[in-house]
Amino acid sequence: MRFDVVTIFPEMFSALTQWGVTGRACETSLASVHLWNPRDFCADARKTVDDRAYGGGPGMVMMAKPLEDALAQIQLTHQSAKVASGPVCLLAPQGERFTQKKAAEILDLGNLTLICGRYEAIDQRFIDRNVDFQLSLGDFVLSGGEIPAMAVMDAVIRLIPGALGDSESAAQDSFINGLLDHPHYTRPEIYENLSVPDVLLGGHHAKIADWRRQKSLELTFRLRPDLIESARANGLLTREDEQFLRSL
Repeated sequence: MRFDVVTIFPEMFSALTQWGVTGRACETSLASVHLWNPRDFCADARKTVDDRAYGGGPGMVMMAKPLEDALAQIQLTHQSAKVASGPVCLLAPQGERFTQKKAAEILDLGNLTLICGRYEAIDQRFIDRNVDFQLSLGDFVLSGGEIPAMAVMDAVIRLIPGALGDSESAAQDSFINGLLDHPHYTRPEIYENLSVPDVLLGGHHAKIADWRRQKSLELTFRLRPDLIESARANGLLTREDEQFLRSL
């Protein structure tokens, strides 16, 4: 999958392209990240990408033309490489809340261009003319769209077949089945007088699966009851699940 990212801080993305699961995916060409700095498309000596807001107010606003020129070059590159451009996404507080379901939907898109805003805002005319959808990580404010863009890409890249060493890892992550993940344990069997649950040591796969499902339900019920309601509404809870939940 190809990601094109418009950002005035392209260096930040080395955290994604050079390390861990996402770094390996880039090395093996399962994913590719192409960085575009709008300052490279400015004609003035200062490479100005922002200006004061009409109507006054604090902060600066990113200008439409450098962003639009960068986007035009991305699209030309896609045409030359005979690559489908895919939609343009802006990372912004007013965007749709990013979820695991949305990550899977983005993977199905094939390619994606991400716009990372900075300063107070982006000129609305660029958004109206070019952006297909907007995403937000949650109800809080960050200094720019780079960290949200990396979070989105990380979540999507994990879902690419072959990106994880264990093909089952992504399928068992939190939120995949609408619930939080169950607890995990590794060696040693006893650590600081705390033991691994006996059921995990017995080798009975059906009992282990039941224990993990119940622990997933219990954690979700305690920590994220809203996810229980969502899972119920989407038909993700079995009769056995409901019976266990009533016991809590």
